[in-house]
Formats: sequence, C-alpha cells, structure tokens
Amino acid sequence: MTNIPYGTALIIGAGPGISASLARQLSAAGVKIGLAARDTAKLAPLATETGARTFALDASEPAAVAKLFEDFETGIGGPEVVVYNASQRVRGPIAELDPAAVGRALTVTGYGAFLAVQQAAKRMIPKGRGAILLTGATAGIKGYALSAAFAMGKFALRGLAQSAARELGPKGIHVAHFVIDGMVRSASRPDEADNTIDPDAVAQTYLDVLRQPRSAWSQEVELRPWVESF
Repeated sequence: MTNIPYGTALIIGAGPGISASLARQLSAAGVKIGLAARDTAKLAPLATETGARTFALDASEPAAVAKLFEDFETGIGGPEVVVYNASQRVRGPIAELDPAAVGRALTVTGYGAFLAVQQAAKRMIPKGRGAILLTGATAGIKGYALSAAFAMGKFALRGLAQSAARELGPKGIHVAHFVIDGMVRSASRPDEADNTIDPDAVAQTYLDVLRQPRSAWSQEVELRPWVESF
C-alpha cells in the first residue's frame, strides 16, 4: 500500500461519523489536519486525539469560507486535501416546508460546497496538484418523497463534483464524489452493524481514492451495506 501523497487536509463539516473516522486515519498516515465546523467545542476530543486544529465556520458565508482557508494556510500550510462533509436536511411534505429552512439547507449543502471548492481550486491550481473530496448521498442520485430539500442540495453537490472534476482534473487536481447509500453506523446503535455503513470503512475508501495514480482516478464512488437495495 502506497503512502498518501498529501501532507495537509482540511475537513469541512467535521463531526462524529465519517469525518471523525477520516481525521483519525489521515492523522495515522502522518497528514496534518484542520477540522472546521459551527461548534468547535464538540470537536475538542477528536482534535486532541488527532492533533488537529479546529476552526469555527459558517460554511454558507463566502467571507467566512475565505477566512477559513487563509487561517488554515497560516496555521498549517496550503491545503492539499479538502473534504466537504457539511450538509443540512429539512424533511417534510413539499406543501408544508418552510421556504427559509429549505433555502438554508440548499445554501449549506450545495452553495457552501461551491465556496469550498472555489477556495481550494485557487490554491491548488498554481501548484498543479491536490484533491477535493465531496460527501454525497443517495439523494443526489434519486429524490425521495418528503426529502425534496435534501435531494436538491445533494443533486447540486453532484453536479458541482462532475463539473469540477472535468475542469480541474487536467490541472492535476483530483475531484471525487462519494455516494453514501445507507445509514452511517453510530456508537449508540452497535446492534445495527449489519444494516449500516461503518464510518471507518468509508474513511478507508476515501484514503484509497487519495492513493490512486493519476492515470486511474475515480470521479464517483458508491458505498452501501450489502443489505441496502438500489
């Protein structure tokens, strides 16, 4: 197994689950990590465990995202890997949804991802290398009843990933979109192990993608437990 060819990583939307597992595995591989989230207090144990720096962030604000990247560069260095794991879900009948809440969900899930990809691209293009990983969901492939807002956000994320991969790939930047098709396992429900996705296994797949040679890059990867129908 080859080493990860990157030395720094910024995880946006960090928290328990996939991003926590990813932080641990990147740290174990010797990568310097930044964790960005609205509530950095909740990240303290993970930051201590992984040696990561934490950054408070509203992912939907252009100025805040720009400052995040500036602060990361100052404190850690240029981001060689950027992971966008932030999203917001609003569930309910279309006729009853709060338009403001839907707008906020779309802004965090789709527009926030654009802001992060833009800031990452500005820094990676001059260097001719880097990786941008976007965490998607089944909702980015097909919309479900009572989940219109989440589907719109994740469809936007997938479209962004496809466009960015075609534009940035020739510039040496690996853009990959991950379809997480199923419920991610949590420590509070260990009895559901066979029906849920192991976040450590998802993180392992992210690292495997980071190790891919440029001649065989994945642009989209689907991950699901074997019991999930699709």
